[in-house]
Amino acid sequence: MTNPKRKDKIGIGLCTYRREIVRDTLASLAETLPPDLDICVIVADNDLEPSSEERARSVPLPFELHYLHAPAHNISIARNAVLDAAEAQDLDCLAFLDDDERALPGWLPALMEARQSEENAAVIGPVRAYHNDAAPEWMRAGHIHDTLAELDSEGRVRAGYTCNVLLDLKHPAVSGLRFDPEFGRSGGEDTIFFDQIKRRGGTLAYAPEAWLEEDVPAERARISWLFRRRFRMGQTHAVLVSQGKSFAARMIELGRAGAKALACLGLSLGHVTDPLARNRNLMRAALHIGVVWRLAGGSRTEIYGGASADATQNTASRRNARGTTS
Repeated sequence: MTNPKRKDKIGIGLCTYRREIVRDTLASLAETLPPDLDICVIVADNDLEPSSEERARSVPLPFELHYLHAPAHNISIARNAVLDAAEAQDLDCLAFLDDDERALPGWLPALMEARQSEENAAVIGPVRAYHNDAAPEWMRAGHIHDTLAELDSEGRVRAGYTCNVLLDLKHPAVSGLRFDPEFGRSGGEDTIFFDQIKRRGGTLAYAPEAWLEEDVPAERARISWLFRRRFRMGQTHAVLVSQGKSFAARMIELGRAGAKALACLGLSLGHVTDPLARNRNLMRAALHIGVVWRLAGGSRTEIYGGASADATQNTASRRNARGTTS
C-alpha cells in the first residue's frame, strides 16, 4: 500500500558470507537505484568474523549503509536480523536480493509499481542467470537457472522467494512475521514464509520487468547440483502439504508423490536423445522423491552452516547480531 502523503522509506536487505562479489552487488545498487527515493541498505554478514565489513564499506554508495555482524550460520536468523533492523527504522518496504546478484535499471521502480494494490503484501521479480561457456548446452538453452515465478489463473504468485522480492512491512500479513529458524540450515524457509503471508490474507504480486541478474558458478552448473536442489525443494513441499493432516492423509500424499516420481522417470526414458527434456523430467522426479523422503520420516538436507556449505552459502544469520551505520 502506498502513502501519497510522504515518500516511502525503503530498505534493501542483503545477506552475505565471504563473497567478494558482494562489491558488485552493492555497486549495481549504487548505479541503478533512482536518486529521488528514500533508500538505505542493510547488509548482514554471516561469517564468524566480520569479514565482509570492509567489502561492504569499500563501495561508494549514495545512500545510508547499515552493517550487521550476524555469525550464526542460519539463513532465517540472518533475514530476521534484517527485518528487525528495518522495523526498528520504521521502514515502509524492504527488498531482498542475494549477494551474487546485480540490480538492473528499473528494478526497484518496477517492484514499487506492482505494489499499488492494498491486497499485495509482497511483490516478486525474476532473476536472469548467465552461464559461462563450460556449462552444458542444454542447460544454457533451457535457461535452467533462471528464477521465474509460477502464477495462478489470476496472475498471482503461487510460491514466493527471497532472491528478488519487495515486502510491504506495513501490510498486516507481513507485519511481525519472521522466517522460521528451524529451516535456516536446510533451506525452504522462504517458501514457508510466503505461504504464511498467503494464509494471513496477503497476496503475492508479480513484477515481470523487475529483473535482477546473476552469473552461475561452475559448482552450480552441474546436473548433480540441480538434483540436490530439487530434492531439497521437495522436502519443503512435503512440509506444506502435510500441515495439519492426519497420518493417513500424509501417507496418501506420500503415495501421490511416489507415483509422480515414477511418472517423471518414465517420461525421462522417452527423451533419451533430448538432454533438456530428459533432465527436466529427472529434476521433477528428484523433487517428488524429496517429498517422499520427508513424508517417510527422512531427515532434512542441510545446505547452510556446515563445512560443505562454505563454498556456496550466500546468506547470513542473526544470533547476537550487532550493527553499525555509515
